[in-house]
Amino acid sequence: MNICLYCITLQLDFWISNPLYFTLQAAATNDEVDTSKFMTTPVTDLQKLQETKDDMKTKMELMIMKIQADLCKSLESFDEKKFIVDKWLRKKGGGGISCVIQDGTVFEKAAVLISVVHGNLSEDAIKRMKSRRGDIKGKSLPFFAAGISSVIHPRSPMIPTFHFNYRYFEIIDDDGQKHWWFGGGSDLTPYYLDVADAKHFHKTLKRACDMHNPKFYPEFKNWCDKYFYITHRQEHRGIGGIFFDDLDTLGSQGTFEFVKSCAEAVIPSYVPMVRKHVNDGYGYAERHWQLLRRGRYVEFNLVYDRGTKFGLATPEARIESILASLPLAAKWEYMHSITPNSKEEELMNVLKEVKDWAAEDD
Repeated sequence: MNICLYCITLQLDFWISNPLYFTLQAAATNDEVDTSKFMTTPVTDLQKLQETKDDMKTKMELMIMKIQADLCKSLESFDEKKFIVDKWLRKKGGGGISCVIQDGTVFEKAAVLISVVHGNLSEDAIKRMKSRRGDIKGKSLPFFAAGISSVIHPRSPMIPTFHFNYRYFEIIDDDGQKHWWFGGGSDLTPYYLDVADAKHFHKTLKRACDMHNPKFYPEFKNWCDKYFYITHRQEHRGIGGIFFDDLDTLGSQGTFEFVKSCAEAVIPSYVPMVRKHVNDGYGYAERHWQLLRRGRYVEFNLVYDRGTKFGLATPEARIESILASLPLAAKWEYMHSITPNSKEEELMNVLKEVKDWAAEDD
């Protein structure tokens, strides 16, 4: 899905508002929870994290904190701007940390957001949960949810837009039964096709999947291809990646290790493309095409993305957070036509079909 994705369904809303950048200078007082590697202190109290270090909720929070910091620092190495860090609290329980670059020299908009929230699901959220998981019972469901989500819109049309999110849900039903699962994925949206980039991206994801189950990559790639499809245009939003939800097949620790591998594949799958194309030249025509393609990105998010649609209909939702996935600029033209045999047509031909990039020969 898109940024926040289904986590919006659980009100995993992010608020980007405070233009203040925090740089943590000291490690946590407890050596086992070293916050010096994070963008700021965790959402959950450090003492509680230490006391529950073997709990999956704690493992997930610490993992996404590390992934957020690693990615932000990697992206900052390219841009003259630094990420602002907005740590927010949720009235009904928990909070989050929003890291954002806007109007940067390399990244027109880049958001790397984490949410660690708990409380009771709304009636609408419960209905949606039960429609997907028939084993959930009860009318009042306490939940915990932790996730990281990101969208990166580079200024240059030669660098692809990139999105990923990984999340963990835990629910206790009326019988005291715990239900848990993981979800997430990564996908790439280029403006100009670079076959080597496409192969690199998919092969990196495949390696992360294959370490845990060789069936995962083909299954989750297919899921991604079907989800990120703009039906009214009859084209895919980008060249896909992987997507999965309600995953628990490897047991709690095993599934967590799989999700961790996918999250750790974010930097090696994407950052080399930024480095490769950051100095590529482009002109008005390429920028114009980028803005048109961003329009299709917006169409998907507002028309099809189930998290976005639900979030916009949710009372007291943070609209800024729901729409954080949208680029600063996009464009629509009436009856736009593509020049035959152009680079733009090459991309469109690929978006009309499904390719097994990881199986392509080098």
